[in-house]
Amino acid sequence: MSNRTFSVLGLFDSSKELMDAIPVVKAKVSGHLDAYTPYPIHGIEQALGLKRSPVGGMVFIMGLIGAISAMAFELWTQGVDYPVITAGKPLFSWEAFVPIMFEVTVLFACFTSGLGMLFLLNRLPFFRHPMLRSKSMPHVTRDKFALAVEAGPEGQVLDVERITAALREAGARTIEILDQPAALGPISPRFLLRTTVGIGVVCLVTGYLTYWSMKLFPVTIPMVHMLDQPRLDPQRQYSYFKDDFGMRMPVAGTVARGHMPYTIKTEDEASVLANPLPRTESVLKQGRQGFTTYCSACHGILGNGVSTLTDAYGAKPANLVADNVREYPDGRIYHVIVMGKNAMLSYAAELTEDERWAVVHHVRVLQRAMNARDTDIPKEIPR
Repeated sequence: MSNRTFSVLGLFDSSKELMDAIPVVKAKVSGHLDAYTPYPIHGIEQALGLKRSPVGGMVFIMGLIGAISAMAFELWTQGVDYPVITAGKPLFSWEAFVPIMFEVTVLFACFTSGLGMLFLLNRLPFFRHPMLRSKSMPHVTRDKFALAVEAGPEGQVLDVERITAALREAGARTIEILDQPAALGPISPRFLLRTTVGIGVVCLVTGYLTYWSMKLFPVTIPMVHMLDQPRLDPQRQYSYFKDDFGMRMPVAGTVARGHMPYTIKTEDEASVLANPLPRTESVLKQGRQGFTTYCSACHGILGNGVSTLTDAYGAKPANLVADNVREYPDGRIYHVIVMGKNAMLSYAAELTEDERWAVVHHVRVLQRAMNARDTDIPKEIPR
């Protein structure tokens, strides 16, 4: 017996010989059985008595977490933090998120299987593992199969003679005894410093070489500039289409999201429209800003038709605070903003739907202010 023995190893010529030897050795000796093979062998885990590996469950759970995390992140970025409407699709179009979800799922699963297997289950890297320095290692990595009786994590003492006899009886061609690796001493500060400096130097040199490689060879794949990618510039001809134009008109009947088409043709038809915005302070401020920007140059800052333009303009802007305009329904004023009237052009492109209705509210404010009555003035001015 020896308390310095790590394992007793027997080599076999085929996987069948190895599988036949396992029950023979297991019946005659006690110890932790392990096998080293050049390729996976079906059923060897059950034969060795090893527990089912938890790697599959770990990979499934982390892959599921990766998929859910990717979808949640994409939903937040595309629909909440920076909403982007693509081809008229809803903001939460999960079908478009599948490629990223797949990549993140694979990323989480791969890292879990690799790191979980190495650090949690196999407790690797174990660079001082005796098998790495054994004479059998070159054969096991090519065409031989090894069965080992190891001391195991409990560090039990192996009966080398009995294990050797059992392996020979099971048909092992050669026997090798591996000793326990020498214990590691304390890590010195000098070693840590040298390791840190070495890693830093490698990172700096790698970054420097990468930087200058991209500078000297900018068109080397995959470092091709974005400007070199195939694309169709605006106004360029393109023979793929019959009219040789690359820029295409929208499909007939296409409606931009959030911009319903205005189909009313006359002011009388528009008279039935009601202003959907409440007369709040923010709405009135928005209407005053829109009126000042787009309407005051012609209709005057007070809406009384006193234009700031010269006589060269020629047209006479309407007096929006006159009695006849005061009788207009809100929908009729809105219609004029959208469609224009006489020399006035449409302002549908400059003002959104809410901004137009806000301007209508401001016109009502001007009409009230310019046609104030005695009853509009409070008897007592609040102090």
